[in-house]
Amino acid sequence: MATTVFKVKGMSCDHCKKAVTEALEKIAGVESVTVDLENGVAVVTHQDDTVEYKKMKDAIEEQGYEVEEG
Repeated sequence: MATTVFKVKGMSCDHCKKAVTEALEKIAGVESVTVDLENGVAVVTHQDDTVEYKKMKDAIEEQGYEVEEG
């Protein structure tokens, strides 16, 4: 297992949290998603060898949010 933390800009409510969570959970190999609105982060636990960073990042951005790099 691996954990990836995304700094996400633009999330402000439970709808945002749900949209990001559901988008990430649809990706094969993602085990769990925790979204922290207060700190603007999404923490994804996933299978290390099957889930690409770019695929997760794209899933967040397709919901209308910006992922901060670095």
